[in-house]
Amino acid sequence: MMNRRVGAGPTCRMILPILTAGLFLVASPLHAQTTLPPVTVGAGVQTSFVHDMPDCGDDDGCSTDRFFVNSARLYLGGSATKDIKFMFNTEYDMASQRIGVIDAAAQISTSPKFNLWMGRFLAPSDRANLYGPYYSNHWSIYTDGIQDGYPFVTTGRSDGVMYWGQFGKVKLAGGAFDGSSLGTGSDEVLVAARAMVDFWDVEEGYYLNGTYYGAKNLLALGGAVQAQDGNTAATFDFLLERKVGEGGAISIESEYANYDNLGGYYSGVGSGGYAASDGAYILGAYLIGKPAGIGKFQLLGKYAQANFSKGITADFDQKTTEFNVNYIIRDFNARVMFFFKNTSFSAVKTDSKQVGVGLQIQM
Repeated sequence: MMNRRVGAGPTCRMILPILTAGLFLVASPLHAQTTLPPVTVGAGVQTSFVHDMPDCGDDDGCSTDRFFVNSARLYLGGSATKDIKFMFNTEYDMASQRIGVIDAAAQISTSPKFNLWMGRFLAPSDRANLYGPYYSNHWSIYTDGIQDGYPFVTTGRSDGVMYWGQFGKVKLAGGAFDGSSLGTGSDEVLVAARAMVDFWDVEEGYYLNGTYYGAKNLLALGGAVQAQDGNTAATFDFLLERKVGEGGAISIESEYANYDNLGGYYSGVGSGGYAASDGAYILGAYLIGKPAGIGKFQLLGKYAQANFSKGITADFDQKTTEFNVNYIIRDFNARVMFFFKNTSFSAVKTDSKQVGVGLQIQM
């Protein structure tokens, strides 16, 4: 039998264009209704060289020279609708040599005054926790016994639910978080709250910066408290930043912290089990307005003192002094930070000095 090719007759040739046009008209509104902003992807890395000089008595050979990948992060975000979004971020942990989830949160935002987050994220806490290492003003963050001593699951984050709202120059946040995952020895829910006032320029959004490199004039006061099973941690933080000359800026940052059987440095049994600590730091920085090549130089100094008690061994004080000479190429996306840090203890722990250089790149 002869094979025959079946073609479209005159009627089919008339109907097909009509059907195609009809499907296009139906599909177009649906496509317009489901089009959302694209998924955003970002990354960041911090790497450093450190010459570490612990106080080893007569042993002059205990100094070390090390290269580190301090942190490497991937950022992912997107939208299900205009008001419903998600955040998913990961980080490489230098200590464990593993990549883990640091943020995984559903976010509902109907206005600046109403934002509801659920999942893993930074709980209401001090400014230092809300800006983190990538948006801090100095390099040796979280080493002074004061900054962000709140309990956490990983990298300052906790699992729970939170409301936050922006009311002009006032920002409020409060939430409840899973207590059993925080390593505090209690299964009770942890509650957290923060209030902040910007007296000059406003800082939009939940997360903050340690500096704005002269983009804002700031006078900000904030306070946070966390409580679990009758134990508390509380901090008060301050940031003043003023534009100076053409492109320069001065910054003054300070914080007082009190950890009473909740959080704190050296609170683990292996670290001495210190149940109570308090202390404060002050940081000053000057960004030179005149460019030097592709960037600007910044001079920075910080002094901190923390006191530790109710431990397995004797009470002691920690004093930390840090100096930075930073080269700011593109704010937080590209900067080189030369640092010196001196840490001394009144008892129990070993004094040490560090000098080195850190590089931060973000996209």
